[in-house]
Amino acid sequence: MPFECYKTYLAMKNHFTKDKYDYHKYCGRSRATVQAFHKRKDRYFFEKMSRQRPDKEIEDYFVANFVSCKNPETLWIGEIMQEGDRNYKQWQKKVQSLSYVFKEDADSLFDREVDEVFDCTNGHPHILKRYLGGYTTLETLVICDRIFGYVKNFDKELKDPVWETVSRRIKKYQPFLNINVPKYKKVLQEIIL
Repeated sequence: MPFECYKTYLAMKNHFTKDKYDYHKYCGRSRATVQAFHKRKDRYFFEKMSRQRPDKEIEDYFVANFVSCKNPETLWIGEIMQEGDRNYKQWQKKVQSLSYVFKEDADSLFDREVDEVFDCTNGHPHILKRYLGGYTTLETLVICDRIFGYVKNFDKELKDPVWETVSRRIKKYQPFLNINVPKYKKVLQEIIL
């Protein structure tokens, strides 16, 4: 149903841009009205998408686009209409080969002591610099947080907008990734030891 697709989009946008909104907690609900939907000039996009994709795929499609963009707050539907399919396919590849992606990222990330990777006494830690430089994926940051729990510590130590944006991204993306923590711990042990 096109309106349901639109509501999923709004709920995802709220999830990735607002600290207080949680897509899973509120079951993807939003205050969208049918009248507002019918006034939108881009409603044909939602109509087309609702015909082409099942509900779970629509959810994944929007997740892929919100985590792929530079800033979820400025992402507008026109960008999703232009780049959405490409972003979704790249995200699918990454998620399907997550073990490989993590191993590759971890190989270059942990080329030093573990403490050095997460050390933020002199500003941005190595893991954050690697991510900002495009050398480490957001998925690897999420997996490392599940293993080491570093985000809470960084939230206390780093008081700058760059980290706050990345921190929100990690926290908001985490529930959408199915992470087998023992498996990734094992991968990491093989690299570190």
